This record gives sequence, C-alpha cells and structure tokens, in this order.
Amino acid sequence: MPLTIGFAAETLSGERRLPVVPDVAKKYQGLGARLLMQKGAGRLAHYRDDSFADVAFVDSAAETYAGADILCCVQPPSAELISTLKPGSVLVGLLQPWGDAARARLLAERNITAFALELLPRISRAQSMDVLSSQAAVTGYECALIAADHSPRFFPMLTYAAGTIRPARVLVIGAGVAGLQAIATARRIGAMVEAYDVRPETREQIESLGAKFVDTGVSAAGSGGYARELTAEEKAKQAERLAKAVAQCDALITTAAIPGRKAPVIVTADMVARMKPGAVVVDMAAETGGNVEGTVAGEKTWVGDVLIVGPTHIASRMPAHASEMLAKNYFNFISPFVKDGAVALDWDDEVIAGACLTHAGEVRHAGVRQALGL
Repeated sequence: MPLTIGFAAETLSGERRLPVVPDVAKKYQGLGARLLMQKGAGRLAHYRDDSFADVAFVDSAAETYAGADILCCVQPPSAELISTLKPGSVLVGLLQPWGDAARARLLAERNITAFALELLPRISRAQSMDVLSSQAAVTGYECALIAADHSPRFFPMLTYAAGTIRPARVLVIGAGVAGLQAIATARRIGAMVEAYDVRPETREQIESLGAKFVDTGVSAAGSGGYARELTAEEKAKQAERLAKAVAQCDALITTAAIPGRKAPVIVTADMVARMKPGAVVVDMAAETGGNVEGTVAGEKTWVGDVLIVGPTHIASRMPAHASEMLAKNYFNFISPFVKDGAVALDWDDEVIAGACLTHAGEVRHAGVRQALGL
C-alpha cells in the first residue's frame, strides 16, 4: 500500500483554512503518496473537490484520520478524532502544544508522532516551513483592512472640489511579521503611519516601509526573534511615551503576541480614554487576551467614543490565499521525510527534532513538558 496523506475538514467554528491546495496535492503525488480527503474539506476555503485530481474522497473526518499515515490539520484535532488515528501514524499541524496537557498525553498514549509547527526552530532552513510567519502576514494585512473599514476617516489624502482631506494617522504596535505587513498595507492605502516595537532593531525595518518609528527609550530585545518580558519600571516608561502617540492616532493596530503565552497588555484603559472621538482600535491579539484593555475577543466594543475591534480567526478571513501559503509550508516540512513512498524520519535533523511534540509513546519536546508539568 502506498503512503497515504490525509486532509479533513476543520471542525472549529470560524476556521476556514485547508492545509493543501490542488497544485500542492500534485507535488505530494509526485512523491509517490496517495491522498485521502474528506468530501467538502476545501469548501470554506473556496476549493472544490473536483479541483483535486486523483484524490480519494471519504465522507467523514473520522474516516480520513483512520486511513491516513500522515494526517495534516490546521487546528488541533479533538480527542475523539485523535482516538481514530492509526498508532504509529504522523500528525502535522498547528497543535497549540502549550495549551492542553491532556491532548499531549493522548497523542503520546496513542503512539502518534506529532509535529507541532509552532515549535519549528527559527533557523534559515526552516523559513519556507514557517507557518507562523506566513499566517502572520495574512493577519497583518487583514487588520489594516479592518481598521480602514471601521474608521470614520479616509486613510489616504483625498482632494475634492472644496479642498483637501488629510490622510488618517495610523499607529501600529509590534513590528514582527504581522506588524510589518500591517504597516505596509496601511501605507499602500495612503495613511500616515507610525509604528512602535520594544526591539530597537526593528526601527530600520519600520522606516524602510515609510513609517515613522516611535522611540520610547525602552528596549526589550529577546531571543528567537521575540521580545522579552518588560520589567515594571520599563513598562511604566514605555506607557508614558507611548500614550502620546496613541492619543494622536486615528487608528491603532496592536500585534504584540508571544506564542504559548497570554498577550501583554500594552494599551491601558487610560490611554484609550485619551484617544480621539471616532478612533478605531484593532487588537490582533484578542484571542490570547488582547494588547488593549477593553478588548473582547470576537466583539466590537465601544469604550466611550472609541471602537475596539477584537477579531478572531483573522487568517481565515482570507482563506484561499492563507490556505495556499499554509499548503506550501506543510509540503516543505513533510517532503524531506517522505522517501520512496514511505516515512523516513531523521532524528538528527534539527527541524524534525525541534518540531516534534510526541513520538514513541512520550512527549518529546522538553519545553512543552516543562510548561505543561509533564
């Protein structure tokens, strides 16, 4: 029997992405793999079943899980679906490894080799597999559009018969992949953009996109490309300098998030109270607690005269292209260990070893074990 790679419909409400698209499906077949897919799995991402050539279709997610040697998912599967996986099979996806000790134990007990793509080492060779970066680009783009859509002011300068309308002022907090994409998108639309990040090395990147860097005098450069936790004194200094920029903007986009942790609160209720009437806040970190006091995940909340938007499943708002990006990331991760139509895992490969959550009946990732108390 050839190696079977499975793709099922996501069950989490609001999730519309699919980790394979027709062009990438052909690449898996070129490796000698057989593809198994649940009927209608790509419907919410706008991919019809008939666009996938030579793929075997089944009626349910459980059938897909049970028949796959490698199962690709976007969101972590339920315990019920995990129980249908074949012992010794491989699970690849965004498994939220820090979020559920019971899920990690179940994967280990079922003898599943699970790869959580959030755990990929941040090295140059893994960049083409980096789902966090690809999906952050989608969320940054979408957050700029959400801000423009909800703002009562034009983003670009507008000239009309009676004069000229000044462009809106947009402030982006956080200059990771999502923040930089938000900056670039807001600039393309025509807004005047300022941006802030606690990592001083981002200044050059921000300015290269045509935005002004907000300098608060606080540096929080950390390891692995992420910011470190600020001290209480640093937070106070940051808040004092940042409050002025927040008060002057027409739209605020916050993008500060650390995988596996609650989002840091950067914009206080007092800062929000000092914002302009009609100002819009888009809190990209709403799902993990939010960067802004007053954010409610999945809701639009008026705080005085300021609208705070807490979008969830942001990448799923662009499901076609988000799925295309995911599919390429997944293929670039999986294809090196599919050889001669079989799984051949090289545990000396730092990408394979670094992304492994469970294998051979145990939770392998030391950081996850420590975080979950396993």
